[in-house]
Amino acid sequence: MRFDCDMICDLLPLYVDGACSKTSAAAVEQHLSECESCSGIYNDMIRCEKEIDGSIRKERDEVLNRQAKYFKRRSVLAGSIIGGIFSLPILICLIVNLATGAGLSWFFIVLTAMFIPASLTVVPLMLPSNKALWTLGTFTASLVTLLGVCCLYSGGSWFFVAASSVIFGLTVLFAPFAVNAKPIASRIGKHKALTAIGAMTVTFILMMICIGIRSDNPDFFRYAFAWSLPQFGYLWAMFLLIRYGKWHVTIKVAACVLVTSLYVFFGEALVILLLGRGLYLPRFGFGSLNSALYEDSIRWTVLFLGIIASAILTVIGVRKTNKH
Repeated sequence: MRFDCDMICDLLPLYVDGACSKTSAAAVEQHLSECESCSGIYNDMIRCEKEIDGSIRKERDEVLNRQAKYFKRRSVLAGSIIGGIFSLPILICLIVNLATGAGLSWFFIVLTAMFIPASLTVVPLMLPSNKALWTLGTFTASLVTLLGVCCLYSGGSWFFVAASSVIFGLTVLFAPFAVNAKPIASRIGKHKALTAIGAMTVTFILMMICIGIRSDNPDFFRYAFAWSLPQFGYLWAMFLLIRYGKWHVTIKVAACVLVTSLYVFFGEALVILLLGRGLYLPRFGFGSLNSALYEDSIRWTVLFLGIIASAILTVIGVRKTNKH
């Protein structure tokens, strides 16, 4: 044996912790392969370390579980207290309705109205996981329920228009966050952005259908389609370029600039074409005081600048790609 056992024993704690140099580690390993006594000491140290680590992990888990149960009990208690506070106006309204003989109309309206603050306070306190997703879902459901009850007792026919509009607005605001929630993200995988954009498109179409059914204008769907198609076409084009384009980021920016300038230039012309009013192209003339001609000139300017900027960015992107 090249090394003394006392020296190896002094190095063993550092070797077990991985804190010694490569030269010292090599010396320890060579000595352990030759010395049964030091190998036994090393095995005892490894076993003791595993036992200590297991004891520490067990104690840590017990502390975390106790804290989790404590905060869960406090959350349930707070949620119950808040729920009891929200039940007071419901109970008062029920007593007043029964005492005055007015039926239960206001009772149901107040009841569904209390669902909204309860969904924002009680639900996140009572549920152990996925709080944001459940809060958003219950808030949407309670809001739609309130609209339905109000529409029913007012004798109106506007429920589907209001509900579809609310759902579309909430989708635009919260779809990017909802698709990142664990239950949804685990199912859609890498298609989070596609799911969010698709949800916005579907809820918008649903809203337009509900408005069109209730509208007295027989040309509503034709106008809605003509004005909506360029907007969502631009939205989807930008999304597909950014999300699924495989080019250099500078070339992506160039493509987005070009698409934006084309949208600004041809957007209104496409609407006019879809309405069946013929082909229209913007005119150029900054010298005129005509506001329509002035706007057309701005569209031409945006188109020219967009083409030039996209060409410059494309050249830069190609050079960077070739360099890499």
